[in-house]
Amino acid sequence: MNNGSAESTAALDAIFAGAPLMAILRGMGVERSVRLATAAWDLGIDSVEVPLQSSEDERALRDVVRRGADRGKAVGAGTILTVAQIDRAVEAGAAYLVAPGLDADVVHAAQERGIPILPGVASPSEVQRAVGLGLTWLKAFPAQWLGPGWFTHIRGPFPGVRFVATGGMDAANAASFLDA
Repeated sequence: MNNGSAESTAALDAIFAGAPLMAILRGMGVERSVRLATAAWDLGIDSVEVPLQSSEDERALRDVVRRGADRGKAVGAGTILTVAQIDRAVEAGAAYLVAPGLDADVVHAAQERGIPILPGVASPSEVQRAVGLGLTWLKAFPAQWLGPGWFTHIRGPFPGVRFVATGGMDAANAASFLDA
């Protein structure tokens, strides 16, 4: 593991220290994103992600980052599919990136820019590939389809990998995923 990977791991360790939970504010607009991020932080959900899929999302990310900084909270930019999005996310102040899948070019670009990335994985092959890219933290996506048992099985061959479950999480199943 190179030093950049170690720094990335340490940054994500700190971001998800309380619990590997993330509020995802997809397409909410600026005002609603700020309001929901504030509510999440008030509820103890420290990690907030604003997916970057439009110019409005970029404005929302900038505002949420600014409000998060006032509270000492790190804000992530999500749905990172391209290298160009990484640059926009960094310019907007994102502390980390979240991607729906594992793309080596995107991972390398994030590592070159020194910003932690949490790519999505759903199979042992993807987890192994991510580990080979120097990643320790991964997004299990879509968690609802994978199920809580997936985490137990995947930890066997990959005991050092940490996961954030996203996709289909709600109040009825969150405890099962956190336990797993």
